[in-house]
Amino acid sequence: MSLVDRPEFLRTVLLVDAVTCVATGALMTVGADFVSSLTQIPKGLLMAAGLSLFPIAAVIAFVATRRPLLRTGVWLVIIGNVGWVLGSVLVMVTGSITPNTHGYAFIITQAVAVAILAELELTGLRRARTAA
Repeated sequence: MSLVDRPEFLRTVLLVDAVTCVATGALMTVGADFVSSLTQIPKGLLMAAGLSLFPIAAVIAFVATRRPLLRTGVWLVIIGNVGWVLGSVLVMVTGSITPNTHGYAFIITQAVAVAILAELELTGLRRARTAA
């Protein structure tokens, strides 16, 4: 049995998503001065994005701890993750901010991580439907 086929795969991915939201939120809020100086991303944007991640993490943790997992909740998480990735891309391409190379790397890295989580959640949801 592969890792993806394990019954708790989707729940585990959701919990990882929630934990990474808290960690990233903490980095972007508590470390806003440092991250801003390193990346040239405005401190206000970092703070707003970081603070938004705490309630998002709570929602994801709520979805992850339901028994059984609620498909609608999982879809909400996936759609939210896709929205975060699209928002990250828009911030870079609209010219609304002018990060330096480290800033672009920061935005791209977190967007790729969120996209991977969304894909893993979608995979887990498909596997759960197939197993049911």
